[in-house]
Amino acid sequence: MSDFGEVITAMVTPFDKDFNIDWNSVDIIIDYLIENGTDSFLMAGTTGESPTLSDNEKIELFRFAKKKLKNNMPVIAGTGSNDTKHTIELSKAAQEEGVDCLLIVTPYYNKPTQKGLINHYRQISESVDIPIIFYNVPSRTSCNITSSTCLSLSKFENIIGVKEASGDMKQIAEIIRDCPDEFIVYSGNDGDTFPVVALGGKGVVSVASHIIGKEIKEMIDLLKDNKINEAAAMHKKYLNIFHGIFITTSPIPIKKALNLMGIPAGYLRPPLCDMELDEEEKFAKLLTDYKLI
Repeated sequence: MSDFGEVITAMVTPFDKDFNIDWNSVDIIIDYLIENGTDSFLMAGTTGESPTLSDNEKIELFRFAKKKLKNNMPVIAGTGSNDTKHTIELSKAAQEEGVDCLLIVTPYYNKPTQKGLINHYRQISESVDIPIIFYNVPSRTSCNITSSTCLSLSKFENIIGVKEASGDMKQIAEIIRDCPDEFIVYSGNDGDTFPVVALGGKGVVSVASHIIGKEIKEMIDLLKDNKINEAAAMHKKYLNIFHGIFITTSPIPIKKALNLMGIPAGYLRPPLCDMELDEEEKFAKLLTDYKLI
């Protein structure tokens, strides 16, 4: 599959009280998200608590999702790390499981140069045959992929797009302007979906789609139908949700929201932990205001 739709849900990974993956809950959440409007599934992304997942657990998640969804919906595998060799090994393993695409985050902590980034993604691109979307999220990685570097990466045959979470609209506009028309730009922040799509982006890799997936899809459809005022009204209506789910470190709030809604998102793996009581009260009020709980 090469069409991943407009709303890709970066799915949470549910853990039981012993912090093992709760496979029954994985099954339930996938069914719930299909009903809630997602077009594709990103497994083992940041929202899936990828830093605390072992490689074996990631492969098991990819395998589970592919087996359940068959070829009816795309599965995107989060395989990025700050080690090129490790990323290649995990990406090859994910490809063997039949995933439809790879999402590969910018190397974090070691802060490579732009030349280093190009070499990193070139080596990965040459090691697999499936599509790659790279993920620019400087707030977590301390490393930004510039628009000129993005243009260089867009020339690699199987690098098909970017998940752009820099929040820099000038940079995002330059990427959309300068890269080939077939190069896909996804918003990496729910609150940026409206402006990114308005600039010509494809859609969003979303956290909020766990709870308002249909609404996000409707907003994007309105934008693409040139119904700007109606789409803007929806953006403004759900603005507090888009930002409220980041009241503290993600995915802490979205897991709380799902659990409060009766969807079994389970526990957080340490070092993540539940939000403070005052944050939880404020967040529960927000969900109540939107009639989500």
